[in-house]
Amino acid sequence: MKRTLLAAATLCLMAAAHAAEPVKIGFLVKQAEEPWFQDEWRYAEQAAKEKGFALVKIGVPNGEKMIAAIDNLAAQKAQGFVICAPDVKLGTAVERAARRNNMKVISVDDRLVDGSGKPIASIPHMGISGYAIGKQVGEGIAAEIKARKWNMAEVGAIRVAYDQLPTAKERTMGAVDALKAAGFPVANIVDAPQSKTDTESAFNAANIALTKNARFKHWVAVGLNDEAVLGAVRAAEGRGFKADNMVGVGIGGARAAENELNKPAPTGFYGSVMISAREHGYQTSVNMYNWITGKGVPPAEVLTKGMLMTRANQADVRKQMGQ
Repeated sequence: MKRTLLAAATLCLMAAAHAAEPVKIGFLVKQAEEPWFQDEWRYAEQAAKEKGFALVKIGVPNGEKMIAAIDNLAAQKAQGFVICAPDVKLGTAVERAARRNNMKVISVDDRLVDGSGKPIASIPHMGISGYAIGKQVGEGIAAEIKARKWNMAEVGAIRVAYDQLPTAKERTMGAVDALKAAGFPVANIVDAPQSKTDTESAFNAANIALTKNARFKHWVAVGLNDEAVLGAVRAAEGRGFKADNMVGVGIGGARAAENELNKPAPTGFYGSVMISAREHGYQTSVNMYNWITGKGVPPAEVLTKGMLMTRANQADVRKQMGQ
């Protein structure tokens, strides 16, 4: 009887000790230097402060560092992590690493897929409807072309492409389809493949496209994010296309767009479809915390929306988006 009571008491103590363990959550992003991910981290830190959990931020630019980061989190006794992986096709590897280390995982921004390219249903996800966001970009550009009374036959469109990432292709093809629907000539759309998703790679890609297509009087540009469109705008500026002859609309609305839209004089960066870094950083972290502490399982999938932000309406858009 005494042994039974002692054993029961021991189990209770172990359970209490386990319950008292501080919550630690990892937040892994593929390009830590990009403003979007910096903002996600900033809002995740806000969630950590409010909820009282420890946050571990790690950049994972490739698969090897990603697996090492997950194992490192396990060694730190983290109970879960939020991740934007360097390659969505690493989804199975992420799932296995999480299961091996007994950690929960939520994907953010880019949906993780298995070997056959299907979304991994066991991993909750918060992302963006890439195609719908892209359509907003294209519709915004088409409206501005009309407002400027440009002859579409004289306008070239640079699609800064990163098609190996499904989200990137969805966004840019959504923009292209919206332009086509507005009567934009298909022959005037130029693909400019970038090697990475940063401004420098976009600049180099757009520069080649501009060189090969010198016949156009005006240019517009679309891309995966603000950085891609900024690269195209900078390349166009180098060839004499200023704000009067260039319309670039990015996606994100983070600091890169804010800096551009608040310059003293307008540039070819006309606007950005703003998406909420706060929701992606703060809410995913809160969802993970609630999951770990037994307060609720995250939704299987949440797709956030965007709003077109320009120099004229940015204050109102930021207010509406909670920024």
